[in-house]
Amino acid sequence: MMEDYFSKNIYYNFIKRRPPGIEICDVTLRDGEQTPGAVFNADEKIRLAERLDEVGVEIIEAGFPVVSSVEKETIKRIAHLGLYAGICCLARSKREDVETALDCDVDIISIFIATSDIHIRHKYHSKYEVVKERALDTLEYAKSHGVTVRFAAEDATRTSIPRLKDIFIAAEAHGADYVSIADTLGILTPATTEYLVGEIRESVSKSQLCIHCHDDLGMATANTITAAEAGVKQLHTTVNGIGERSGNAALEEVLLALRIEHGIDKYDLSKLTSLSRLVEECSGVKVAWNKSIVGRNAFAHESGIHVAAILEDPTTYEAYPPELIGTERSFILGKHTGRKALLGILQHKGYHDLSHDQLCELVDIIKECREKKQELNSNRIDELVKRVEKK
Repeated sequence: MMEDYFSKNIYYNFIKRRPPGIEICDVTLRDGEQTPGAVFNADEKIRLAERLDEVGVEIIEAGFPVVSSVEKETIKRIAHLGLYAGICCLARSKREDVETALDCDVDIISIFIATSDIHIRHKYHSKYEVVKERALDTLEYAKSHGVTVRFAAEDATRTSIPRLKDIFIAAEAHGADYVSIADTLGILTPATTEYLVGEIRESVSKSQLCIHCHDDLGMATANTITAAEAGVKQLHTTVNGIGERSGNAALEEVLLALRIEHGIDKYDLSKLTSLSRLVEECSGVKVAWNKSIVGRNAFAHESGIHVAAILEDPTTYEAYPPELIGTERSFILGKHTGRKALLGILQHKGYHDLSHDQLCELVDIIKECREKKQELNSNRIDELVKRVEKK
């Protein structure tokens, strides 16, 4: 069925920059939990980790173990679940953080340090050379324990490119398996993302590149896909795009973009809707009804022109079938409903004998009800049909 949708995308076969060998590191359990007001208990984190693993994400960032003893124990439990995904946790550039992370038996430790002037001056009250030395010492210490290490430059996108190259080159020389560009304030655009990734790729040859995008300008997903196209291997996401302030690149958006635009078909997208609902339940962060992919309205159609066309061929107004992500389409009766669309909806409900005049009258009644903001649920529709049939 997907190929029917793809065949109507006239640009699909012209995309040349298909990202090779990408992997997803989902950070819902760490950065997602930093959403104001959101908290996951241990059992919820385990359930979410298992569901993320079922989707097929390669790496799950399970948390920040120095936060609390409960957090540390939860991360350790997740690391021992025997999941397909590698388990990662966060550490500051401090040896004690690395020791705590090592106690969790994780596969990857993500060591971060801020590199921008404003962070070094106002957060560390230090100088770049001092910060750099501390970061590299911590990185070397972690590598001496045989663990995979990701070295992340916090506020990388407000760091000068020469400095960013300098610290990434040094991190690579000290054994970093990954170096991560963190767009901490979400200020990148696709154009600046492509430029920045290109600059860093010229300097880093052994370590794999990562991208961590925030959504302050509403471009986290676009920037993440652009980074992948430019050669970044590891893409960071959160379910429903939750996270600090305006959140992160949404897992569901990134996976659908990779599938539809680049033909990457190694993730179980059918589990995305149920995963979204679970994160919504556990985090308490409601998904907007018009949210792409997992919002309640993502496959809801009201316009009579749209509904009539979809009843004949769903690809007219859907970029991909709802079944792909484990959901269903719905038709909404309202002020934009036309006779042809109404006929299709009623036939789907089992009404086959309404005359042309009855249909026209019912359309008028429905428009009037919605203009008065009256609800039109299934039972109400049945009542209106019976009213028209009695005349």
